[in-house]
Amino acid sequence: MLDITVICIGKLKEEYLRNASAEYQKRLSSICRLSIVELPAEKLSDNPSQKEIDSVLLSEGKKILEKIPEHAAVFSMCIEGKELSSEELSKKMFSLASRGFGKIVFIIGGSFGLSPLVKERSNLRLSVSRMTFPHQLFRVMLLEQIYRAFQIENGSKYHK
Repeated sequence: MLDITVICIGKLKEEYLRNASAEYQKRLSSICRLSIVELPAEKLSDNPSQKEIDSVLLSEGKKILEKIPEHAAVFSMCIEGKELSSEELSKKMFSLASRGFGKIVFIIGGSFGLSPLVKERSNLRLSVSRMTFPHQLFRVMLLEQIYRAFQIENGSKYHK
């Protein structure tokens, strides 16, 4: 059974997002070992300087790197990443699994993105769109795509 970890900065604040996340976690529980690691967002001033942003990214990045399991394939979610279709994501995930990667980690950074350290550790920099989404909503979207990837791999009718 594949281990999937989602490491994210911040907690889900809205009940409807927590409910949606819980639904996909429930669906995934029978087909993979899923864990969600929530790390606290660093505090920033209302109008942060680039130096302050860089410092926060570095601090968050170090915390993220500490949570990545050994021998895991890492997909960092970032705007400059590669866009994949749902089918391509599924193929990528299960190709890695067949090559011995039993653990796949997806990383969602904070509001200013991800540290270069995290991006360097990544096996794949992944973008879902050139559009910007709220980080909390994106977590639900990512969980749905992970679920969809399993359904594609299993030939389910879910994916149409």
